[in-house]
Formats: sequence, C-alpha cells, structure tokens
Amino acid sequence: MTVSRGPIARFVAAVLAIVAVAAGPSFAGTPAIPAAAVPDLSSQARKTAREAERPRPKQAKPAPAKPAKPAFPPREPFTELEQRSAVIPGIATARFWADSEADYLAALPPAAGPWLALSSGGADGAFGAGVLAGLSAAGKRPQFALVTGVSTGALMAPFIFAGPRYDAQLQESYTTITAADVFELGGKGESFFDTWPLKDTIAKRVTPALLADIAAEHRKGRRLFVMTTNLDAERPVAWNMGAIATVGDQRALELFRAILLAATSIPGAFPPVLIEASANGHTFREMHGDGGLHNQFFIAPAKLMASNSSYRLPAPIYLIVNTSLAPVFTVTARDTVSILNRAVTAGVRTLTRVMIDRAYAAAKRSDVAFHLAVIDPTFDAPSRGAFDPAYMKALFAFGFEQGKNGLAFRAEP
Repeated sequence: MTVSRGPIARFVAAVLAIVAVAAGPSFAGTPAIPAAAVPDLSSQARKTAREAERPRPKQAKPAPAKPAKPAFPPREPFTELEQRSAVIPGIATARFWADSEADYLAALPPAAGPWLALSSGGADGAFGAGVLAGLSAAGKRPQFALVTGVSTGALMAPFIFAGPRYDAQLQESYTTITAADVFELGGKGESFFDTWPLKDTIAKRVTPALLADIAAEHRKGRRLFVMTTNLDAERPVAWNMGAIATVGDQRALELFRAILLAATSIPGAFPPVLIEASANGHTFREMHGDGGLHNQFFIAPAKLMASNSSYRLPAPIYLIVNTSLAPVFTVTARDTVSILNRAVTAGVRTLTRVMIDRAYAAAKRSDVAFHLAVIDPTFDAPSRGAFDPAYMKALFAFGFEQGKNGLAFRAEP
C-alpha cells in the first residue's frame, strides 16, 4: 500500500497504527456498543432484577492498593529566572536562545560564504542527503559558512558541515536505516516508543574523529547550529555544535550525541532528552525535544524573518526542504489514523510554505541570492511505512541526480 509522502504525518500515522493494534479494536475504529440498549422486559429479567435488589452479606474490604511506583524520579526544581541564565557547565558558548536576536547576532559565523538550512522530514531526509552528495559529485558544492539543521536536518548537518569526505556515511545513513534502527515499541511512561536504537545508531556514527573534523572547521570561522525545543521554557534553542566539538573530551562527545537525539525526539512519540545545565551554582537538567515544534528549518529568529523586519541577511541562502509541498488528493477514511494523518500533513505543509515565503522575502530585501530545493511532485516512489529502505534509496538517488545535474535548486518558491 502506498503511503502519502507527508513525513511527519506518515510517522504519526505509523505510531497510531501500532498503538491502535496494541489498544484493541475500539481504538482502531471498530464501532462501539451503543450507550442505550433496549431493556429486557421478560419475566426472567424482572426476577433477576429483584434478586439483585436483595441485601447481601457484608464482605471484608480488600486491602488498599499500594500506590504505583513512579517510572522516573521527580525532576530537580529550578526557576524561570535560573532557566533564562542557565549555561552548559564548562562550555559557555554551547547554545543560545534561537528566538533572541541579540544572542543570534553574537553567534553568527565570522567566515564569509553562503548559508545552508536543512529542514525536518524524517526519512525524507534522504532527499537532502542525495542533493548534497550530487553537488559534491559535480564539483559544485559550496563551502557553507553556516549550516543549520532541524529534526532529520539535524542528523545530517554534522556530516555535511564536516565536508564531502563524509558523503559515503551520509548515503549509508539514509539508504540502509530501518525503523528498527530508530525506535522500539514500549515507552517507559514518557512516550509510545523507546529510542534506544536511535541512541545507539547516533553513538556509532558520531565518533571522536567526526568531532575533531567539526572542531577544525569551527576554528576556521564556520558555524554549525542544531535546533531543539526546551520544553520547560517553551522556547527554541540553537546549539553551537562546533563550540562543543572544540572541547574534544568524552563529556563533549556525549553532549553532542545527546543533542542530536533530542533534536529528533517528537514529543509523545519519542522520549525527551534531559540535558544538564547550571545557573548561579545550581545544577539541574532541562527537558529538550524536537526542534521542529518551533521551526521546520532555521535561518534567523522569527522576528528578524518577519515581513516588517528591516534585518538584512548577510549571505546567500541555500534551503533544502526534505518534503513534498504539493497537495495529494485522496478520499480520507473515517478513522482516527487516517484523519490525523491528513490533518498533520496539511498543517506541516502549510507551515513550511509560510516559512519558505518569509525566507524568500528576507533574501529579496537583503539583496542576497535565494536557492530552494524541495522534493518535486514528479517523484512518486511508494513508501511502505516509516523508514522504508527501498523508498529512501529511491529518494536519495532522485536527489543525487538533481544535485549532480544542477536541477535541485530554484530561485523562487
């Protein structure tokens, strides 16, 4: 069966489908028993009713049930004021609030060159991976001064930032991975799924050698930002991954990996990630989830991208949107999974279109070039579920050919 190409919607649909099977037929859409049943007025029914009204001997009360043990220990308390000033111990420049104009401007790269923004999209990240590999094969890949990544874009961003020598790893990541490499059914109270497989996958691919290469590029003045959402503060966070990589020790490596896991943790589906921070000598752990809750891709804070802003982008923009934006007609079935699938697909596409339009307008008023790559509607390979390797291979090949042949980017939305 062919599944619609909305990446987040397809994943949510897969989540609900599995939950529906686990929960039983009523959740899956089987009609419930009517609330009002026809009363049985037979003599046997009246006799049964009279017997039910007779007093019965008292029975011993059951012992009170012991309260269930919480799955997790309570979180350390901290205040909003502490959260505002919290830093990562030992790495003062590890991150900044992505909705703060001042913090953003202070973190921008000193190196000159175009910027690359990589969007969310789940398995459809195979498209962006293919486009970049195709550009490398054609010898036309720019040296990006800034690379930003949201959700699946966050997973590919470190390899793209480190350079074309990581293209083979990028291809492997987006053509051989399966759902079993990402999640396992059976969350522990925070989500439907456990992401220990994705945590292991990240640990295998994000090595000390990769961090050393990212640190070397950071020292040249280039910057790599990965987005998460701070669920406590309800604010977007941009992580300066190059600054973390320059620390170079085991703690920095573990933090780097934890951020990538958090950046792809869809709340409810995947468990959030707790990251240690401190303020005024008080250490606590923040809760982080998928960066796509605030931005489908990131170029600048929302206020600077607004239509009434006078901010001028300092570099040409390359934007890779790892999804198709064309509406797909289908008669929607009357069940929870299908309805939610269609609703989320429409919502994500609409939000992405609005963000693209703002990015284009910001580039125009800044007098910088705008380059947009998005999955063309002519790509119609079927996807048979979340992280289908055959679908991802086809999409990578499609993106590769477009990147290699100079067809990937357009100058207008």
